[in-house]
Amino acid sequence: MPGPIPIKDHEKENSLVNKRLLTCALLVIGITCALVGRLYFLQVVQFDYHSTISENNRVHVLPITPTRGLIYDRNGVVLADNRPSYNLTITRERATDLKAELDAIVSLLHLPAEDRAVFDKALKQARHPFVPVTLFYELTEEQIALFAVNEFRLPGVDVEPQFVRHYPLGAHFAHSIGYVGRINEKESKALDSVEYRGTQSIGKTGIERFYESELHGHVGYEEVETNAQGRVLRVLKHTDPIPGKNIVLSLDVHLQEAAEEALGDRRGSVVALDPQTGEVLAMVSKPSFDPNLFVTGISFKEYAALHDSIDRPLFNRVLRGLYAPGSTIKPEVAIAGLDSGVVTPQTRVFDPGYYQLPDFDHKYRNWNHSGDGWVDMDAAIMRSNDTYFYDLAHKLGIDRLHDYLTEFGLGQKVSLDMFEESAGLMPSQAWKRATRRQPWFPGETVILGIGQGYMQVTPLQLAQATALIANKGVWNRPHLVKTINGVPPVDENPMPNVVLKDPRDWEQVNHGMQLVMHDPRGIARAAAQGAQYRIAGKSGTAQVVAIKQGERYNRDKTLERHRDNALFVGFAPAEHPKIVISVMIENGEAGGRVAGPVVRQIMDAWLLDQEGHLKPQYATPSKAPGDPRV
Repeated sequence: MPGPIPIKDHEKENSLVNKRLLTCALLVIGITCALVGRLYFLQVVQFDYHSTISENNRVHVLPITPTRGLIYDRNGVVLADNRPSYNLTITRERATDLKAELDAIVSLLHLPAEDRAVFDKALKQARHPFVPVTLFYELTEEQIALFAVNEFRLPGVDVEPQFVRHYPLGAHFAHSIGYVGRINEKESKALDSVEYRGTQSIGKTGIERFYESELHGHVGYEEVETNAQGRVLRVLKHTDPIPGKNIVLSLDVHLQEAAEEALGDRRGSVVALDPQTGEVLAMVSKPSFDPNLFVTGISFKEYAALHDSIDRPLFNRVLRGLYAPGSTIKPEVAIAGLDSGVVTPQTRVFDPGYYQLPDFDHKYRNWNHSGDGWVDMDAAIMRSNDTYFYDLAHKLGIDRLHDYLTEFGLGQKVSLDMFEESAGLMPSQAWKRATRRQPWFPGETVILGIGQGYMQVTPLQLAQATALIANKGVWNRPHLVKTINGVPPVDENPMPNVVLKDPRDWEQVNHGMQLVMHDPRGIARAAAQGAQYRIAGKSGTAQVVAIKQGERYNRDKTLERHRDNALFVGFAPAEHPKIVISVMIENGEAGGRVAGPVVRQIMDAWLLDQEGHLKPQYATPSKAPGDPRV
């Protein structure tokens, strides 16, 4: 029999329902309060913060790269300009799948695998995700059309018109102007992130690097409104960039071409100066290279061909080449002897074909093994007599010789605005003790007197030392820039002039150098034959590989790259010099015979008109009564 049916407790059920309703109501109220509180916090408390973020999502500041300043020669010929180019860029913030898009670009352009690594490197160096990064330069019309068709597959990739650096004369001025190249990671960290935002290249060598701040200009900006895809809807604010300053160099295109023609295919250098101003008129280092290869990024294969070449086309021989000067420094040694009172112009030395130190058996050979007999200073310079200068150097001693030659700029940087110039080496007793931990020996002084031994100088230093003789001791530091936006450069650290006790010593040495060129026994008389002006010059032949005592130089048994270097320095017109030239020909063997004619050819190009006559401005001026004349 079933049990009794329980009666419902309605009061208890009502209580349970009310409790649940109350709990739900409290929960809803709590959540509502939390939402209202959060809304208040976001809309009121953090209004400025979120409005800024919102604005940044909509408005972007894009850099406008300034136009790089142009470079001209002294006559207005353009040496470096900016050429329009259609380039491929990518903006990281707009790219949906960066890796896939880069792979697609390589595939579309059929690029080698190493270019893919270059893309990654360029993107890694980019510091701003909204700034376009240039991946590929100078697209062809076919490539532009190809990207237009595939644009929908490559968000963030654009074809943009840009200016790229261009050197119209190519290799002719590669070692003086230098070149620009892509900014690398090290440079990127050191550069001003504001000024170089959006800039892809920077000066790497030469004038391009030394005057980078003047040539670069100042960046401009555009505030633009963009959509969700990053497309520009409108420009809100525009600030024009300030273009780089234009630079006029002292170089002369026609003289540069004449110097290159005179040097021919030989390895070497030419530097020509105006002694009255220090302006560099020509600067040649051969072999050279095309700087345009570096502007948009040189390939590994092309760079290896230049870098690994035995002829070293990337090496600036004018500024970085360190050579024994040979006999080209004998005029400076003569000045040291005269000014110190060690010798007079009439002092004579007997030359039997060699020189011996007192109480030493070793013979220091004169180039003329039969000897020149008794020689005074004029004859010593004219014949480039080694014996005379061995004796003079020994009498001077290394300390005085070092001090005098240093005054002429040998063994130190001399230029005003030339990047990567080497200081060279002017040895001394202190230098040898510090570097070799050995005493200085008398024989080392002897060979230093003819420009051999430890001494190393650059062709530019030789030109400057010769310019000081031409200019009677007045220092004008060599410089390439004539004006920057019409303003000439200022030498803030001028070198002290070389002041002699008797100023007539300048004329004495000048006279000896004229005998080199114009006396019937002058060692370089062939180079001056038929000249319409007086030339003061000095040849030099410097050993590359030492030969044994008493052994003669044998051309046929000497490897071409072991043969002597040929050097020549000179200025003209000798009475009032307007041009100083230093020529160095690697393994050229004979300074007077090989380098002398090069100097003469360059002087003719500068001093003579098209009909072969001396230009009126270079004619010898009338001499004032009472003035000394050599």
